[in-house]
Amino acid sequence: MAAKIQIASNDDDLSDGLLRPIGFEGVGLRHPGPAAPMVARAMAGEDACLGCPAVETAFRWMLDEGRLLPDLGDFVTGIARQLSEAGFPLLRFFVSVRTLHPQIAAIGYVWGRGDTQANRVARDHAVLTSPEFIASPLRILYQGEVNEIRRRLTGPEAANDFPILEDMRKQGATDYAIFAIRLPGGVRSSVSITSDAPDGFSEMQMTAFRTLIPLLSLIIEAREWAYIARSLMHVYLGNNAGEAVLSGQIQRGDARTIAAAIWYCDLRGFTQMSNELPRDLVIATLNDYFDTVARPVIARGGEILKFIGDAMLAIFPMQDDLDRDGKCRIALDAAMAALDGLRDLNELRVATGQPALKVGIGLHCGSVSYGNIGAAQGEDARLDFTVIGPAVNLATRIETLCPTLDQPLLASKQFASICGSELKHLGAYPLRGFAENQDVYGLPD
Repeated sequence: MAAKIQIASNDDDLSDGLLRPIGFEGVGLRHPGPAAPMVARAMAGEDACLGCPAVETAFRWMLDEGRLLPDLGDFVTGIARQLSEAGFPLLRFFVSVRTLHPQIAAIGYVWGRGDTQANRVARDHAVLTSPEFIASPLRILYQGEVNEIRRRLTGPEAANDFPILEDMRKQGATDYAIFAIRLPGGVRSSVSITSDAPDGFSEMQMTAFRTLIPLLSLIIEAREWAYIARSLMHVYLGNNAGEAVLSGQIQRGDARTIAAAIWYCDLRGFTQMSNELPRDLVIATLNDYFDTVARPVIARGGEILKFIGDAMLAIFPMQDDLDRDGKCRIALDAAMAALDGLRDLNELRVATGQPALKVGIGLHCGSVSYGNIGAAQGEDARLDFTVIGPAVNLATRIETLCPTLDQPLLASKQFASICGSELKHLGAYPLRGFAENQDVYGLPD
C-alpha cells in the first residue's frame, strides 16, 4: 500500500507550547488531556513528558547536562544513550546539521546501539546534488514540504520509497522516523530515530519524542552557530588567530609580542596576468597557486595570516629560544616544498598551453607584534588580526629582490645563520625603509 507522510505540527507551535506559562494542549499530538508546560513541570520536579519514562529521562538530562556540552557529537551520544538505556527502543540515532563552510555542506552524527561515541561524518557541497541526497527524505525536509516523515519497515504498511529504508531494513530495523529541525532561515537540520522492536515505536513513544524537538532545536542551533563561528574564524584568520579572537582578544590594540619565522611570498607578473586574462581564469590560477604554496606551510604547522592579492603572509611561531632553530628550518623546508609543488603545477600548465608561474619567497625571523589593528567608530569596526613590526617589513622587502636577483627564494642573515650551508650569501643590498644595506641569502647553485 502507498506509504503516508505523517506531518507533525510546526516547530513554532511546539515551541509555543513548550514555553507558554499555561495549559499545553500538544498542538495536534495525542495525549491524555491538557498538561502543564514541560519546562515548568521539570523545574518543579514533576514528570514533564506524556507517558514515556525514557523520554522523560532524556529531557531532564538535556536540561541539566546535555545543554552544557560544547561538542555536538558528545551531545548526540549522550541523548541517544539516555534514551536507549532508559528503555526507548532505539537502534540508530542520527543528527544532520547544514553548516556555513566553504568546503563542508553538512555534518552528521550517527549513533548505533552499542556505540560508545557517535561517529562524525562531514559532507562536501557536492552531496546536495548527489543522487543519494535527491532520493532521500532529507531533501524533502530541507525543502520545507513537511516537518516529519515516518515509515514502517515491516508488516502490511511497510514502505520502500527511499533507498535508506532498505538499508535500515537490512540492519534489522522495523520503524524509521525523521524530523525537521527548523532554525532561523528555514530547515537546516534534522534528527532521525530507528527502532528494531517487533512493533516499532509505539504511538505514545512517538508523541513523547516529538516533545523533545523544540529543546533539540535550541541546543543544536547553539552548537551550530558555535561551530560556524569557530570554523569561519579558522578559515579566514587561521587557527591560532581565530582561537585568540574567540577567546576574547578582540579589542583594537590588543596585541602581544611573539617570536616567529616569517614567510612571505608573491606571484611574479600577476598585474599583467589579471589585465589580460578572463576573470574566472585569473581566480582559478590564483587558487591553484595558493593551494600549492599554502599546503606545505599548513602541513608543517605554519599559520597563514592573510592573502594580499597575489601575496601570502605566514608565520611559524616560536615557543622559546630553543625552538628558534627548528622553526626556521621548518619554514625553509616549507618553502622548498612549495617550490617543488610549483614546478609540478607548471608542468601541467605548460602542457595545457598556459604560461608557467614564477614566485618569490622572502624569509626572516624575529619578534613581531601579533594582534588587532584597524578602524573602529562606535559599534562599527573593521579589524585585522595580523603581525606587524620591523621583522615583517624586512621579510617583505627581501622578497622584492627576488626578480632583481632572479631568485625564487631569499632570506635574511638572521635566518640564514640558522640554516647553515643550505643557503649562500648573495651580497648586501639597499632596501626601502632600512638605513643600512641588508645581507641577503639564496639557494645554492
